[in-house]
Amino acid sequence: MRVDRRLLLAIGVIGLATLLWLALTIGLIASTLAPAQLALVTEQLAPRMALIGMTWLFGLVVIGATLRWLMRRYASAPGRLLEQTRVLLAAPRAAPMNHHGTQETKALAEAIFQLATQRDSLRDDVTTQIALASQGVQQEKNRLAALMAELTQSVVVCNLDGRIILYNSRARLQFKALSQAPTLAGGSELMGIGRSIYAVFDRQLVAHALESIQQRLHRGAANPSAQFVTTTQAGQLLKVQMAPVRDAQGDSALADITGFVLMLDNVTRAFEEEHLRDQLLHSLTEGSRASLANIQAAVDMLAYPDLEDEMRERFLGVVREELTSMSARVNDMTQKATEGLKARWPLEEMLGADVLLAAQRRIEARSKRSVTLENLDASIWLRVDSFSLTQALDYLAMRLIDEFDIKFFRLRLQANGPRAQLDLIWTGQAMSTETVMSWEMDAMRFGAESTPLTVRDVVERHGGEMWFERERIRHEAFFRFLLPLVSAQEQFEATQNEQDTGRPEFYDFDLFQSTDQSHALEDRLLSDLSYTVFDTETTGLNPSEGDQIIQIGATRCVNGKLLKQESFEQLVDPGRLIPSATIPIHGITQDMVQGKPKITEVLPAFYAFTQDTVLVAHNAAFDMKFLQLQEKNTGLVFNHPVLDTLLLSAVVHPNQESHRLEAIAERFNITVLGRHTALGDALVTAEVWLRLIPLLQAMGITTLRQAREAAQKTYYARLKY
Repeated sequence: MRVDRRLLLAIGVIGLATLLWLALTIGLIASTLAPAQLALVTEQLAPRMALIGMTWLFGLVVIGATLRWLMRRYASAPGRLLEQTRVLLAAPRAAPMNHHGTQETKALAEAIFQLATQRDSLRDDVTTQIALASQGVQQEKNRLAALMAELTQSVVVCNLDGRIILYNSRARLQFKALSQAPTLAGGSELMGIGRSIYAVFDRQLVAHALESIQQRLHRGAANPSAQFVTTTQAGQLLKVQMAPVRDAQGDSALADITGFVLMLDNVTRAFEEEHLRDQLLHSLTEGSRASLANIQAAVDMLAYPDLEDEMRERFLGVVREELTSMSARVNDMTQKATEGLKARWPLEEMLGADVLLAAQRRIEARSKRSVTLENLDASIWLRVDSFSLTQALDYLAMRLIDEFDIKFFRLRLQANGPRAQLDLIWTGQAMSTETVMSWEMDAMRFGAESTPLTVRDVVERHGGEMWFERERIRHEAFFRFLLPLVSAQEQFEATQNEQDTGRPEFYDFDLFQSTDQSHALEDRLLSDLSYTVFDTETTGLNPSEGDQIIQIGATRCVNGKLLKQESFEQLVDPGRLIPSATIPIHGITQDMVQGKPKITEVLPAFYAFTQDTVLVAHNAAFDMKFLQLQEKNTGLVFNHPVLDTLLLSAVVHPNQESHRLEAIAERFNITVLGRHTALGDALVTAEVWLRLIPLLQAMGITTLRQAREAAQKTYYARLKY
């Protein structure tokens, strides 16, 4: 336990003073005694000096304990009260102080808490007034967020340093696909507020596009833009359109560009398909040209009237061979074109009732027959290509009308386990299995229109099944389609998104003001830096004795905001058994890490996630030791600046007895969720760090350099792993 130096100094002074007092008293008494008396007294006391020393030492211990109690009650109480008051000043809402001290300091704490409560009430009133006054701005913000979220094109906005300040969901998914390790923590190392776009694009390529835009601005272009195509590290082909973000207050064409907008299209697949089509067309053209030349030569020879029968038969064979070859090439090209068409169908989440309504309208409009609906269950969601599915239902209905003159139909939908049953029902004549199979395999035709697709293609594209059944009791027959249902988890996430009144913050326009060249990193303000707050779960507490990481979790703080949606979480196979004694702490079992990637696979993705940020952890020396021990295996050196919330809590609150993460969270009124999970602890640590920043600033600790120097002076900085 840490002992106050002031207490040790006070006990030392009192001990020395009592020794001097004892020596002075003995000297005065000795000066009043005759020599014989002095000799007698010395003879009696000499054997008992140890007892006198023990009595002095016991008295000193009693005095020390009394001093410690007095200091904790009277000297430390005001210091603790000061720290708790500073927490109230920095906290968004006052929490009970739970102060332990004298009656006077308890009363003072209660008065301070009442003042803080009044402040919160006044803040609420001000917030309400601001909200009323800024409803129009909020509406515009919500419209922008809704527009960005629903756009089907990837959009990324950057400042002039290439730092991302805005992106939409589509861009997030696309960057995940561009990741070299998309299965690790969701491929989250590339995309994030404040991250550099140059992790994906070549800096010189972007600079060239910006220069091109500036030249067009000089020539007077109103809305200049630039386009380029580039290859990513993951081998993807991206088509990029760049447009400038300009400051309306700018004085010149060069000064008014504050950033740029990138609209991204992954054209890898389209390029491959176009290349394949070119190859098919070239193959068909060249092959047909040779076949036509051979056929032409054979026909010319067949025109001779005196041609012998044997030669005539040979030339006829040439014609037949070339026609067969041409037919095979055309069929092969048609098949590949059909496969490409099927691959481009989008499967989308759609309410089952809407699919039935769309099919009903299409069949009634084309066939002029009545179609009724059954089981319109609003809870059934399908993953379908609604256009091709309604085409297939319409095609089958038209075949039934043409062949058997069916007068009316019914459409029925119901869930059946992990799939849904969609039935096209009619009353009338039965048909053979051969007829059903021929309808299923024939290309669909709709009057003068036709498509190379078949009903079987539609069924296979949905990963489903389709068959014909007859209900003899009701004299009914039906085609049944088995279609994929949207999973319960996906339905839950969709519901959560609809209920959430706020959208995830994929933007931070304040980053338009920051530049990498404006300050050296050590002298940057704490409030201006980007942070990766992380935590690890391990097999034990001794990294140097073979314990290994079993989970890494991290989140990011940018511009004073916690970006919960930008997180990294990954289980790791430690390559050794997890001790049973540690499982109740972190809840990670051997089965959970079985088959997960090794730490040598995970750390490169985590390293990319932490690029250009300051690392923050609670008791960071422990987590950093595990990372440092992997340097030889991975070749990765985590030489980022590191801040420790344990040390900085001791800087801000030197009078508090505990600096455990739970204790700090309680002081800051932070709800702890997912304790002893890597991501859960990282999120709590991030909340703590954001509360510590204003408290450090109030103490004059405003830069990264000052924070690191202050942390190294604390008692806890001596801990080693």
